[in-house]
Amino acid sequence: MKGVRKQLGALGEQLAVDLLIRKGMRVLVRNWRCHLGEIDIIAREGSILVIVEVKTRRGRGAGTPEQGVDIRKQRKLCELAQCYVQSAGWDDDVRLDVVAVELTSSGKLLRVTHWPGSIECWDVWTSETWF
Repeated sequence: MKGVRKQLGALGEQLAVDLLIRKGMRVLVRNWRCHLGEIDIIAREGSILVIVEVKTRRGRGAGTPEQGVDIRKQRKLCELAQCYVQSAGWDDDVRLDVVAVELTSSGKLLRVTHWPGSIECWDVWTSETWF
């Protein structure tokens, strides 16, 4: 089952990359890792660094892809973005996006939706607590 899940994730990420490139973004890094975890896609849109979480779902049994990016996942992505920004020495604007990829239960593509700026990190960036 893990292999199927990994293949599904890889398919979703490729569809997301294709969409972002069509929208004029430049993909810098895929699957960037640090001690906190992994960022699916790091891209640039003009002078803006864009951190992208890709969520792929097959069927609606677990809800929509967007529902998979819950508050816990958003917090983790903000921490990962901060880790990347610090390691890269980035000092310009940063935006966190979500790309939702939805397939039918049989694997047919239903949609690829890009949600720019859908994750806000103000409390992580200012070192305030989440709780």
